[in-house]
Amino acid sequence: MQNKHLRNIAIIAHVDHGKTTLVDEMLKQGGAYRENQEMVDRVMDSGDLERERGITILAKNTAIAYQDVKINVVDTPGHADFGGEVERILKMVNGVILLVDAAEGPMPQTRFVLSRALELGHRVIVVVNKVDRPDQRIHEVVDEVLELLMDLDATPEQLDSPMLFCSGRNGTASYSPDVAGTDLTPLFETILEYIPGPEADVDQPFQMLVSSIDYNDFVGRIAIGRVERGTLKQNQEIAVCNYHDPDAPAKKAKAVSMYEFEGLGRKPITEATAGNIIAMSGIGDITIGDTICVPNCVEPLPFVKISAPTLEMTFSVNDSPFAGREGKYVTSRQIRDRLFRETLKDVSLRVSEIEESTDSFNVAGRGEMSLSILIETMRREGYEFQVSPPRVLYKEIDGKTCEPIERLVVDVPSDYVGSVIEKLGSRKGDMAEMTPIGDRMKIEFLIPARGLFGYRNEFLTDTKGEGIMASVFDSYAPYKGDIQRRGTGSLISFETGESITYGLYNAQERGTLFIGAGVPVYGGMVVGQSPKSDDITVNVCKKKQLTNTRASGSDDALRLVPPKQMSLEQCLEFLADDELLEVTPQSLRIRKRILDHEKRMKSIHGGKK
Repeated sequence: MQNKHLRNIAIIAHVDHGKTTLVDEMLKQGGAYRENQEMVDRVMDSGDLERERGITILAKNTAIAYQDVKINVVDTPGHADFGGEVERILKMVNGVILLVDAAEGPMPQTRFVLSRALELGHRVIVVVNKVDRPDQRIHEVVDEVLELLMDLDATPEQLDSPMLFCSGRNGTASYSPDVAGTDLTPLFETILEYIPGPEADVDQPFQMLVSSIDYNDFVGRIAIGRVERGTLKQNQEIAVCNYHDPDAPAKKAKAVSMYEFEGLGRKPITEATAGNIIAMSGIGDITIGDTICVPNCVEPLPFVKISAPTLEMTFSVNDSPFAGREGKYVTSRQIRDRLFRETLKDVSLRVSEIEESTDSFNVAGRGEMSLSILIETMRREGYEFQVSPPRVLYKEIDGKTCEPIERLVVDVPSDYVGSVIEKLGSRKGDMAEMTPIGDRMKIEFLIPARGLFGYRNEFLTDTKGEGIMASVFDSYAPYKGDIQRRGTGSLISFETGESITYGLYNAQERGTLFIGAGVPVYGGMVVGQSPKSDDITVNVCKKKQLTNTRASGSDDALRLVPPKQMSLEQCLEFLADDELLEVTPQSLRIRKRILDHEKRMKSIHGGKK
C-alpha cells in the first residue's frame, strides 16, 4: 500500500551547486515560516563551521507541506569527504533531486552521488540550478547530464527523468530553459507526480533502519530513519539488532520519545507508521546501520557498508614547551573520549589506539577536509593537541601494494593549462579527458591521493585564483612510485623566547616568515619557509647589542615584511614528514618532531658529527 500523502526525497549535488539555498526557498514557499518570522539564509547549515565555510557537513532533515502532501526533504553534503553521509541518507528516500550548476555542469561528486542513487533504483528529478548566472550554458549542461546518465547505465525510465530549470536564490522554477519561472510550483508539482509515495505495510511487525544519528546532551543519541513497515507506539518495547553482526543477541530497549519533522523543528508524536521518517531517543548505544524491531520479530535489514577511509593522521597529546597554556582539555583521556565520541556521529571516521604509545591515536577519514573540520571543531571546544601530516592508507591487493586514486577535475582558464598539466604530471597524475568550455578548459585526471597533498595552494597560485578543482575517490591501483612532498625547507627557531624585530629582520632575508614581532617561540618551532630544500636554523630572538655608539632607537629604521598568515588547511598542507602541527584554541604552531637542534642533526646525519 502506498502512502499517497507522503514523499521522501533527498537533494544531491556537487559542493556549492546550491542545495541548501534551494531548500531555503522550498521552506519559505512551503509555509514553514510565520509571516513575521525572521528568516536566515542557508538555514539548514546550522553549525558555525558550516555557515563560515558555506558548506554542508552533516545531512539535515526537514519537512514541507504542499497541498495535502507532506514532503520530507534531506539536505545532503556535496563535499566528497562527507560521502559517508550521502550513501546512508539515500536508503531513507524514494527519489532524489539532482542539482547541477548551469555553468559548471556535472562535477566529480555529481557522478558519485548520482551513481549511488541509480544503484538503489531511485527516481531522479534533474534540476539545472543557477540559470540566472551570466556565464550559464544551459543547453550544453543538459547534454552533459544525459551523457552522465548513459555513462552510469541508467534504466530507460531514469534516462527519461524530468528536467527543471531553477534559480534557487530567486526561488523560481520552470519547465523550459527559455521561460523564466515565477515560483517553485513546477518543482513541487513534479515531486508529487513523479516521486512515488513510500510503500507502507502497516499490518506487518514494526521495523526501522537507523540511517543517521543526532546527539543531544540531554537525551544522548537520537536515532533517525525511515519506518520500513508496521506501527510503533510510544513507550513500546523494542529490540535492536545489526545485519553485519548476526550472532550478537538483540538488545532490549524502549521507545521513550518519538518525533517527526515539521518545517525546521521536530514535533513529538505518540505513534509512527510505515513510510515516515522519524527520530527516536532513549536507546543508549544505538549506531548507524542498526535495525529497530519488535522483540517477537527480530529481522535485521541489510545496510550499505560505508566505504573505508583512505587517509590517516595521528592525534597526540601536546608535548611542546608551551603545552597546557591555552587549552582547557589537554590530557590523553580527554582527547581519547572526544575522538571516540566523534565516531558515534561520523560513520566514515575510524579511531584506533597506538599500541606503543598511550597518548597517541590514529584517526582515519575520507579526506583532508573531513579531518580538518574535526580538528577545527575540537579546537573551538577548548582542546589542545598535536597532529601529524596526513598519510594515505595502502591496501594489499593480489600481493601488490595499492594506493587510493582520486578522480580530479580541474576547470582553468586556457592560459594556465600548461603549468597545471606539468605540476600534476610531476605528482604522478594521468590525464583522462580534456574538454574546452568557452575560453576555459575542463581537464580530468586520475592521480594518487598523496599527489594532491599540498597542491591546492600551488594550484590557486598557478591559476591566479581563477581555477576550480574538485576530486572524488575513484579506486585502488598499484603504487605509482615516490612523489616529492615539498620542494622548500623550513626556517626553524634556534632558541626559546620572544621574537624581536632585530632577529626577524635578519631572518626574513633567508625566506618567508610566518610570525611577527612579540610572538613567543621555542627552539625547534617552524617560524617560516625557506626557498631552498634544506631547513635553516634562525635566531628570531636575537637582540641588538647596545654600546655607547649604538642607540636602541636606531632599531626603528628596520622594516619587516608582513608575515604570511596560514589557515589550518594551509598548515596541514605545509607539514613535512618530520614536522607536527600544535593545535590550541588560540594558536596553530608548526614544529619539528625533534625539538633539540643537536639531536635533530644527529638523527638526520645518522649520528655522524
